[in-house]
Amino acid sequence: MKIKSIKTWSADLGNTKPYTIAFKTIDEVLNAFVEIELDNGITGIGAGNPSEYVTGESFEQCQNALQEKNLHFLVGRDIRELNQLTFEVTNKFPANPAARAAIDIALYDAFTKFLGVPLVKFLGQKIHSLPTSNTIGIKNVEETLKEAQEYGERGFTVLKVKLGKDVAEDIERIVKLREKFGNKFVIRIDANQGYDVAKTIEFYNKTKHLAVELIEQPLPAKAIDEMRTLPDEIRAILAADESLLTPKNAFELVKQPRATGIFNIKLMKCGGISQGLKIADIGLNAGVDLFWGCNDESIISITAALHLAFSCANTKYIDLDGSLDLARDVVKGGFILKDGVMYCSDKPGLGVEKI
Repeated sequence: MKIKSIKTWSADLGNTKPYTIAFKTIDEVLNAFVEIELDNGITGIGAGNPSEYVTGESFEQCQNALQEKNLHFLVGRDIRELNQLTFEVTNKFPANPAARAAIDIALYDAFTKFLGVPLVKFLGQKIHSLPTSNTIGIKNVEETLKEAQEYGERGFTVLKVKLGKDVAEDIERIVKLREKFGNKFVIRIDANQGYDVAKTIEFYNKTKHLAVELIEQPLPAKAIDEMRTLPDEIRAILAADESLLTPKNAFELVKQPRATGIFNIKLMKCGGISQGLKIADIGLNAGVDLFWGCNDESIISITAALHLAFSCANTKYIDLDGSLDLARDVVKGGFILKDGVMYCSDKPGLGVEKI
């Protein structure tokens, strides 16, 4: 079954709740879209949202890579050559992981619709549901508690709190969350490269009695040797995010002494499902748990990440809240969310429909 045509476009999906992380404030959600049509009329759709600070790929660069003339090499190709097609996409756009992700997701969506099965079933479903964390940006204590209350009222039981500007205030926010809510929430934190080794140890020692589940990327992305110097008990719950863009990075992180006990995999960092699978397999063989994250993304790519996460036996955590505060989207359907718990639908492919 051959690819008949490919079209691309971009849209700002908007953000109903702008938030701050260690290096910027998020107030718009630009996404690039790819739609592949097969000879029989089946379509597959993908989406990309680059994070220039993390991968070096700007939204303009993503758009330029996705010009339809650049994707013409896929037209006329057999969708059943999926592995070869994703290989060629990876090689053709080495500096554009979000653009690659958009194409890669569209190919997987079209192929699994062609097969008539959900993507997760094609990949091999190991997990059927997990609670997602919902993210609280960098705020003062009062605003943090207010937002946590709102998430609790919506049924969420896992919070990911963005930190990394002031370690004393960061500690206070976690202390006050526990004082107000007790063990109502699982708490994860993301310092977004905002700490050094001393601050990481200080934060851990002053909050370990508060049952913080994991600490995401406290040190700068390139500080892998420094990560290795952290105490074993910290590295066991440390999730590598900005340090982990590619399978090559994954190999480096698991060299002994292992720098991290958790991989944070994002399709927009690694370039889609095909590359995410490679990183997941490295983690599986090294005894590393998986934590699936996202940018502010369309339902399309969030659903793709969920299907991939649920196909990996070493998936332990998901943070796939990136579409929940969008002002709009270009599709409906996709993942199922109930009381903060995410499920895959039983529809073919990603189970999304264009609006």
